[in-house]
Amino acid sequence: MVALLAAGCGTGGVASAGQPPDTQSGQQLFTQSCGTCHTLSAAGTSGTIGPNLDNAFAADVEQGFPQSAIENVVLDQIRLGSGQVATYTTSKDFIEHCLPPHSAKCYQTPMPANIVTGQDAIDVAAYVASVAGQGGFTSSGGFASLGTNGAAIFKGAGCAGCHTLAAAGATGTVGPDLDQLKPSTAAVATQVTNGGGVMPAFKGKLSDAQIQAVAKYVSSSAGK
Repeated sequence: MVALLAAGCGTGGVASAGQPPDTQSGQQLFTQSCGTCHTLSAAGTSGTIGPNLDNAFAADVEQGFPQSAIENVVLDQIRLGSGQVATYTTSKDFIEHCLPPHSAKCYQTPMPANIVTGQDAIDVAAYVASVAGQGGFTSSGGFASLGTNGAAIFKGAGCAGCHTLAAAGATGTVGPDLDQLKPSTAAVATQVTNGGGVMPAFKGKLSDAQIQAVAKYVSSSAGK
């Protein structure tokens, strides 16, 4: 990250915006579109799927890099994403590409390109740059407080930000549509435990009881 900042990396950048960034709008958009994946203490988010943004920029803030440089790095990441994305919309395709032992074939990523676009992307980048790392390094939140309530775990662990599941009011598009997939309890438990492709492994983050609880919730709610 420091190397990117020092190089002045940018693909257009905030400076080319048609209007000044709106950090208030950026905060709202970040919470809605990014908070389930990223920890950012100022936004009150504790996602663990993507990098902790306080920790990503704390050293840069301490070294005095200008906020404009951080804005452009964040904006580049929003625009470019973090790799190739392939969306599997059928149960057969997803099982053949993404479930263990085939996870290496699953070309999905937690950070698709252009998750927000245009002025919205500029506003989010400006907001993140204005708050990330300002209080130093932080720790991502844990999941113990969610107990064994499957619905609470699904929302609190960031699943709702990546998956569509009507019963949970979730409309995420990064991961498979669970209403279409209708996975079994065993398949969900395996995926949550081991991760693969778009999903990080939650073994050691969620207890065995929590994994079973969210697996039962998803399998019993999908498609209803």
